[in-house]
Amino acid sequence: MQAPELTDRALYALAEQAGRALRSAGWRVATAESCTAGWIAKTLTDVPGSSQWVECGYVTYSNAAKVRDLGVETRTLEAHGAVSEAVVREMARGALRVSGAEVAVAVSGIAGPDGGTAGKPVGTVWFAVAAPSLPETQCVVHQFAGDREAVRRQAVAHALRQVLAALGTASGAGGVPGS
Repeated sequence: MQAPELTDRALYALAEQAGRALRSAGWRVATAESCTAGWIAKTLTDVPGSSQWVECGYVTYSNAAKVRDLGVETRTLEAHGAVSEAVVREMARGALRVSGAEVAVAVSGIAGPDGGTAGKPVGTVWFAVAAPSLPETQCVVHQFAGDREAVRRQAVAHALRQVLAALGTASGAGGVPGS
């Protein structure tokens, strides 16, 4: 299966949309990134005026960084592995807690070309969005196609869509088209 083309322009457009929604809500976002290694924060801050709605970004590529910087429990990592619902949930909640932002998005996955297993093949990416205004932390897993860059681009785009969806859910407006 061929990965969809996600250009820099398409990612920028999603970041602009997220920025408008965040600014309108009066929210600031924090990112907690593993496989995307700061690409979500980079895409958000490519938009002029992003200092109004971006709080910070955490690149927690190693398990030690997830524990140290975001408070992910060692036992959670040992029980579930870094690429899991439990870990991204703790990453998002940790980013929210330590940053003071109104919403946090977390990503952990296997971008490849190696590192995959039968249970977690290359392209597996977990996402979580946490916000005090949401009834619970929202988690979802996706299996993306393509090479390392394609998987990471798709993960960035999906994370931005998750932030948009969280804003819609929190405001009672429902989901965001294209999410």
